[in-house]
Amino acid sequence: MAGTPPRRRLDGIWQIVQRSFGGPDVFERVEVPRPAPGPGEVLVRVVATSVNAADRKVRSGLIRQLGEPPLVLGLDVSGVVAAVGDGATRFGPGDAVYGMVFGGANAEYVVAQQNRLARVPASIDPVRAAALPVAGIAAWQALSSVRPGDRVLVHAAAGGVGHLAVQIAARREVSIAATARTGNHAFLRELGVSDPIDYRTTDFTTAVRDVDLVVDLIGGDYTDRSLTVLSGTGAVVAAEGPATHRDSRVRRFYVDPTTAALDELAAAVDRGDLTVDIAQILPITELAAAHRRSESGRVRGKIVLTADR
Repeated sequence: MAGTPPRRRLDGIWQIVQRSFGGPDVFERVEVPRPAPGPGEVLVRVVATSVNAADRKVRSGLIRQLGEPPLVLGLDVSGVVAAVGDGATRFGPGDAVYGMVFGGANAEYVVAQQNRLARVPASIDPVRAAALPVAGIAAWQALSSVRPGDRVLVHAAAGGVGHLAVQIAARREVSIAATARTGNHAFLRELGVSDPIDYRTTDFTTAVRDVDLVVDLIGGDYTDRSLTVLSGTGAVVAAEGPATHRDSRVRRFYVDPTTAALDELAAAVDRGDLTVDIAQILPITELAAAHRRSESGRVRGKIVLTADR
């Protein structure tokens, strides 16, 4: 990551910015004026954030919903409320919060909507909490339709969203098959997977059938192939691909980070029903290295980034 922060002004903060789309080396650290929260918003002093697939895709230009560069990435945030805007009464200065912002968490401070934040789960520290919002809510919402006795297949089951989806499915008393490397099978069995499948050696379409819900975290031909293993009433929920699919059994799911959803997630963590697996904790100065490792496709769980001061 190139760039040296300029001399700090009293009202300045640092951000990790990208001025163009590209590989991990596009990041640089700069100083900008400290932002102020608007109506219904809070200013959060960032303790930690994490790397999500969406961050990598925005960085490279595959996703452009956040606009054109310059951009500050970072969807997950965990930190401490520093100031509140007009009408923001849910939290006060000093409260430890976690949640989601639509870009901007790779920074010393970030402005967040109060209705996309919740209090950090009591049983974990704020750094670990930074791994939960996007992946946890995605997993929770993807599995919203499952019922006890269903059969579920999770693709990329050892990844950030996948390993949480497995735990949520297991608590709902369903049978779980999962695609992952053999080296992750013991880990997944501990989480509740009964039928792990090594995608490198076994075609999952020959290993499972009569699946009620496929959680497809890969996309591409995995989506169409997953249709062949469904039960008569089964469906595929896909994180990747077009908004609509020619087959009505495929639906996209989107993360809807409300305070209520984050509170549910926190309660599950505090009950011991959900544990986030941390692959690595790095300082945010190692953001480029974190993106490179994330792109390897061999990360179990989440990579967390701590905000240095």
